[in-house]
Amino acid sequence: MLKIAVVILNWNGKKLLETFLPSVINFSQEAEVYVADNASTDDSVTFIKENFPSVKIVINQENGGFAKGYNDALQHIKADVYALVNSDIEVTENWLQPIIKQFKVSPNTAIIQPKILDYKNKHKFEYAGAAGGFLDILGYPYCRGRIFNVLEKDKGQYNDVIDINWASGACFFIKTDIYHQLGGFDEDYFAHQEEIDLCWRTTNLGHQIKYVGAATVYHVGGATLSEANSFKTFLNFRNSLFSLVKNLPKRKVFLFVLIRMLLDAVAGLRFTLQGRPIHMVAILKSHLSFYKQLPKMIAKRTQNNKGKYYNTFSIVWSHFILNIRKVNKL
Repeated sequence: MLKIAVVILNWNGKKLLETFLPSVINFSQEAEVYVADNASTDDSVTFIKENFPSVKIVINQENGGFAKGYNDALQHIKADVYALVNSDIEVTENWLQPIIKQFKVSPNTAIIQPKILDYKNKHKFEYAGAAGGFLDILGYPYCRGRIFNVLEKDKGQYNDVIDINWASGACFFIKTDIYHQLGGFDEDYFAHQEEIDLCWRTTNLGHQIKYVGAATVYHVGGATLSEANSFKTFLNFRNSLFSLVKNLPKRKVFLFVLIRMLLDAVAGLRFTLQGRPIHMVAILKSHLSFYKQLPKMIAKRTQNNKGKYYNTFSIVWSHFILNIRKVNKL
């Protein structure tokens, strides 16, 4: 039997834990359940101890965000597989069995993502991961079931097992030896897209990442940092550039980063025309931060960065110019 540790990162999330932790406990009999507390200032830890005594608690000394929070906590958790689960995730009965089976039948698989549906509208896919993540030729992330902000209804069209480029950090299974071999998440990301970088580095080592549609979870999305938050815009734009520099083949880095920064400028103009100039400012700040940390990102480049799983089309062109709304139309 694989020893699985379900690890929920918490920061001042008592209300989320009260709502979602019961489903994780009730439907995760095959695993040990942990809450990794990121130096919360509310009474989350006391609440867990009083109401969920079976849950093990790891207390971090500071709030280092998603990346450092998990890196710090997972040093203290022994398992064969980590299931990293957001605090706003509702799991379903028997959600672990298909994941466990896939790890057993596919020994080269290092990371697995389940189907992620919208907690508020359970017939639709959720933005963060949907039915498995992919990258276009310029490194833009998209998912089966979601292209940018266009979400599909779940009609069973993605009830399969396939290789993907990246798995969502909202619900993310990874073999512990691979996680520690890679040094975990890159803490310079703080939050957002660090899972894409980790998946990219995993693939560059020659391991597989899979989506397993027989396992289903429901995600609130934006419960900790909403789409309207300009800090989220800053993190997404900066961290995407980090991943390109770290993981693209050397011959592609300069051109692709240049193109992405030009497209970022277009995105900033679009935000301004929409009456949201604060997001344009966030993009400018993201570029300044990127320049500042560029030498560090170059030093982190992986050696076996072939980018072999890249798609050869632009999702930006396909979606905004050709008006494609579903992955099966690409």
